[in-house]
Amino acid sequence: MHAEIIAVGTEILLGQIVNTNATFVAKRLADMGIDVYFESVVGDNEERLLSEIKRADSRSDLIILIGGLGPTKDDLTKQTVAKFLGKILVEDAVAMEKINRYYAETGKVMTENNKIQALYIQDSIALKNETGFAVGNYFKNENGTDFLLLPGPPSEMKPMFSHQAQPRLQETYFNDHRLFSRVLRFFGIGESMLVTKLADLIDEQTNPTIAPYAKTSEVTLRITASSKTETEAIKMLNKMENEINSRVGEFMYGYGDDNSLVAVVVDQLKSKGLTISAAESLTAGKFQSTLGSVPGVSSVFYGGVVTYSNQAKEQLLGVSHETLKNEGAVSEQTAKEMANSVREKLGTDVGISFTGVAGPAELEGQPVGTVWIGLAIKGQKTIAKLYHFSSNRYFIRERAALAGLDYIRRSL
Repeated sequence: MHAEIIAVGTEILLGQIVNTNATFVAKRLADMGIDVYFESVVGDNEERLLSEIKRADSRSDLIILIGGLGPTKDDLTKQTVAKFLGKILVEDAVAMEKINRYYAETGKVMTENNKIQALYIQDSIALKNETGFAVGNYFKNENGTDFLLLPGPPSEMKPMFSHQAQPRLQETYFNDHRLFSRVLRFFGIGESMLVTKLADLIDEQTNPTIAPYAKTSEVTLRITASSKTETEAIKMLNKMENEINSRVGEFMYGYGDDNSLVAVVVDQLKSKGLTISAAESLTAGKFQSTLGSVPGVSSVFYGGVVTYSNQAKEQLLGVSHETLKNEGAVSEQTAKEMANSVREKLGTDVGISFTGVAGPAELEGQPVGTVWIGLAIKGQKTIAKLYHFSSNRYFIRERAALAGLDYIRRSL
């Protein structure tokens, strides 16, 4: 099943608004197992829109047009689609009654063009607009491409797609089968390596399917199973997940679209009844800020210090002068002493430290991207790990903070 999304609106082309609608719809379609091969943006121009519809009709099974269903002269979407299909526009009585009622209740004068919002394409299904007036359209074409027309305002489009369009697409294209998805989240392995490790599974996929997505500093895998029952689908998903974990399980940290590495670590600390503190040099509070973004983190996070200079490391943390002189600030021993000291001073179960070179120039003969992360856990030997990150200063600091979270996750 191949779909195509056409966003309609000159304001998108001018950069006045961001096309978040296409992102929302594409993600929902992917969850359903419908592939989006093309996305485009067209201004409010009938000739150009008609040309884009003709091109989409030649290569896609489903065309989704978003925007241009309003009452003004530049809202041309349904008129243009109707022209392409050789259909007329007809009035949806329920939608027209909603418009009339609104103007009667508010005492406003309704202009004639408002009636356009209640029109839909002949022989299509009018889709109810829960939060606005412009009805959507779902045209099932027995001899060609199907069309789905949605309003442009996200507050109208999202509920219409979720409550009106999605169930109809499910019924039309998947009959008695349902789709069930599971998202696996990975940190510490790049998309190229992950795909290499799973190459045969991806190449031979049928049901379930596997779709990798590269995100900032992490990778996700969406596994989707098609089945008549949820029980059968869960068995299929479990089997595929077990096979994936047998190869790259050490990098998997959680599930879901909205999950995050920091949330997983905070939950891990809470479940074990552990508290944490941090000492940061190159990250300059980035790690602590990341922890602080999680609601309820105060039950496990006591606080920390930022010790950018060697003087601060000595005065606030008690890192020995000999260590800084002989080993350097960017060293395993300094990282260990920082982690130990902050844990002891704040009385926490876990102490973590960050020291390294974020750039722009090397430090103590160490190249930019060199990072030591120290970890002191009560009752265990203090450890430290060396990392080498590339790219710019911002990325190095961001990556170091996330690596620290993963270091804790693995160690606990």
